[in-house]
Amino acid sequence: MFHPRTVFTVFRNYVHSEGLEGKLTFARNHMKKAILAFVFVAVFAAPCYAQSIGEKTGVNSVLGIAPKTEDFIKDAAMSDMREIETAKIAQQKGNADEKKFAEMVLADHTKTSTKLKSIVPDNLKAAIPAALDDASQKKIAKLKDAKAEHFAAEYDPMQVSAHKDAVALFERYANGGDNPQLKEWAGKTLPTLKHHLEMAQALDKNRK
Repeated sequence: MFHPRTVFTVFRNYVHSEGLEGKLTFARNHMKKAILAFVFVAVFAAPCYAQSIGEKTGVNSVLGIAPKTEDFIKDAAMSDMREIETAKIAQQKGNADEKKFAEMVLADHTKTSTKLKSIVPDNLKAAIPAALDDASQKKIAKLKDAKAEHFAAEYDPMQVSAHKDAVALFERYANGGDNPQLKEWAGKTLPTLKHHLEMAQALDKNRK
């Protein structure tokens, strides 16, 4: 079998001998254009349930822009799934205050998860994630691996961050979402999420 370097050398010599450099440059330039066209289509003509660039990068959140409905559905459902799983871990490994908080979170996010699935339009059902994403799985694994004496240091600030994100997401959609039913639901759910955030901040502030 020929070594790749040998094959490349033979091919290069052939190109020079036949005067094909110009044709190859032309082909390369057209290939670059084709690749750019493919990327453009992949980004801007993606399925409706693929998360938009603005939402995925956090730009929309920073600018206070309302998420697309499919982005809101995906992120809200993922938040519920993650909170349910982390609450279950806290019920096993947390202190008394964390267990009480986790019990409330588990009940509330189970309720919102069920409600969300019932009001999502049929044409957007595909936006509901079937499983936790990699980032959520890593957070859950971190809690599972944490020793009892270190659990609060992982769980409490994680809950503050998660509920800040959830409050921001629901506020943006409640203010500018394009689906009336989901927009109304986001507004009604906000007080619960804000209460969770306040309790999470108290946990994080008072932990030893």
